[in-house]
Amino acid sequence: QVHMVESGGGLVENGGSLRLSCAASGDIVSITVMGWHRQAPGKQRELVATTTNDGDPKYTNSVKGRFTISTELAKNTVYLQMNSLKPEDTAVYYCTMLISTSTEGSFSRYWGQGTQVTVSS
Repeated sequence: QVHMVESGGGLVENGGSLRLSCAASGDIVSITVMGWHRQAPGKQRELVATTTNDGDPKYTNSVKGRFTISTELAKNTVYLQMNSLKPEDTAVYYCTMLISTSTEGSFSRYWGQGTQVTVSS
């Protein structure tokens, strides 16, 4: 059993910053990929940023240079530092991880509960 807890969302003014956190706990053997997705009202969920456990971050074009994904592997935690926020960044942000709960090595995708980020204009 794996439990994911997100925190750090909120309301911020245009140009402001927020830092999201997501911690996984439970019967975790290994984590290979950590990332963040977001879903704005009336839109499909989209990938924002992703990284691997050996550090290979990738970003969607709209957030490059403004968002930074990082990890604290010892705590099974992924962060998303969001700077220069814009109203179009308003969405529910979901963390996701590829986690193995057994020594056999099969991985499953787990999702956080989502945290609202609202950027006022």
